Amino acid sequence: MDNSICQVYEDEIQSLEEEIKLLTEKYEDSQQESTFFSDEEILMAIKSFQRESERRESLSDLIAQLESLETDLSFLKKFTGIQFTSHFKKTVEKTTNRTVRKHRLSGNCYSLSFQLEFQLLEMQNKENVSAVVTDLGIIMESGEDADMSKFVSSTEEHGNLLRFFRSLSSYAEWYEHRRCTFLHFKGKYPDIVTLPEGLLGDYIILRNPKHSGFELMIVWKIHIDEEGRTTPVLDLLTKVPQQVLEQNMATIENAPACFRSMLLLFGIETALENLIKVVGLEK
Repeated sequence: MDNSICQVYEDEIQSLEEEIKLLTEKYEDSQQESTFFSDEEILMAIKSFQRESERRESLSDLIAQLESLETDLSFLKKFTGIQFTSHFKKTVEKTTNRTVRKHRLSGNCYSLSFQLEFQLLEMQNKENVSAVVTDLGIIMESGEDADMSKFVSSTEEHGNLLRFFRSLSSYAEWYEHRRCTFLHFKGKYPDIVTLPEGLLGDYIILRNPKHSGFELMIVWKIHIDEEGRTTPVLDLLTKVPQQVLEQNMATIENAPACFRSMLLLFGIETALENLIKVVGLEK
């Protein structure tokens, strides 16, 4: 055999031997490292890894639940107009089957602000859990509204939070609708529409600047009874110079009734629009 060919084979054999030796050393090193950990330690490491995986899955579930709750909260806010801005809770008493917590809430419903303070008594037995609201106090920023004051007093007496929030949503929606309607007509007819008490008042004055002494007052009350039923109540009051009153007695006297008829036929906005246009006529 040629010496050059023999040399090639010898070099290849030497290279394989060195590779085998290197792999053997790596295997021995790995075997030696594995002896540093007992079976118990290895088992604990596996369990720790499993717990971490479960924690990550649990965290993902919590994030999904939080996103779902935020979606529901956003829907409820749009549906009811109610938004809570602060909440304070303190445990006053706690026994095996009885817990008393004090709550303080504040928030707004559309443009109306409110504050609540109450105690929640939770009773637990083998069959069920019951909760009773006590010491309820309500502060509403709705001006000097006698109907709302009576409703608040009745709600505080009976501790009916569900009725309060349901009725508040309806009342505040009408309150906001009235404010926006007044704002709209004041912007559209600034020379005719006057808001003596601003946008939060319950009436507007209509005047034709070319006919001094003649004005119409549109009163828009929001009636809420002690049961929380809400109803808008609108009426028309007139202020007419004596000379004009004598000449148009029948027309002036019938104006409030005609206005109520327009409300039934056309709705609030259209009735107001037609009345403002009539006031703005030259003659």
